[in-house]
Amino acid sequence: MLKKKKIQEEALNLEEQELQKISEEIKYVNEAHKNDPDEPQPEQETESSEEDKLKAEISEWNNKYLRLYAEFDNYKRRTVKERIELQQTAGKDVIVDLLPVLDDFERALKAMENASEINAVKEGVNLIHNKFKNILMQKGLKEMESHGTAFNADIHEGITNIPAPSDDLKGKILDELEKGYYLNDKLIRFAKVVIGA
Repeated sequence: MLKKKKIQEEALNLEEQELQKISEEIKYVNEAHKNDPDEPQPEQETESSEEDKLKAEISEWNNKYLRLYAEFDNYKRRTVKERIELQQTAGKDVIVDLLPVLDDFERALKAMENASEINAVKEGVNLIHNKFKNILMQKGLKEMESHGTAFNADIHEGITNIPAPSDDLKGKILDELEKGYYLNDKLIRFAKVVIGA
């Protein structure tokens, strides 16, 4: 978190420095136009109205450019701030939905201290597991079905090869050490599998 804040502060400082440099360059160009030796001096009554129009147009474009740059700079700052807020609160809904599962686990741990029947404990843990899976599925989590399918390096991580019990199982997944998962059809964890050789 501190690293992200430092990076964001550095980015904002760099943007401010760039804006200041551009502003200084525009001032320098404006000063150069004021002190232009080719420009007729007040004592020389040869100023043409066309030069005045061009100078006014340059000044107008410079002002438009500065306003546009300032608006863009404000937009970038606002989007950086919104992105930071989104990152900080993005997981809030998931955490709030998982809190009841945590409560159930704590109740189960207390109940196991005095439990005399193992079947009741198994049933309680199984209920908590199903509740947890349902919450994750509501958030878009999908389990990958790997057992018995052909090995695919794009979605599977081969841990080891073992001799296949039959020829039709060669190159197929015989065992799954860790399940793979999708979140809204995007792969978020490879399945760790054992492949038949």
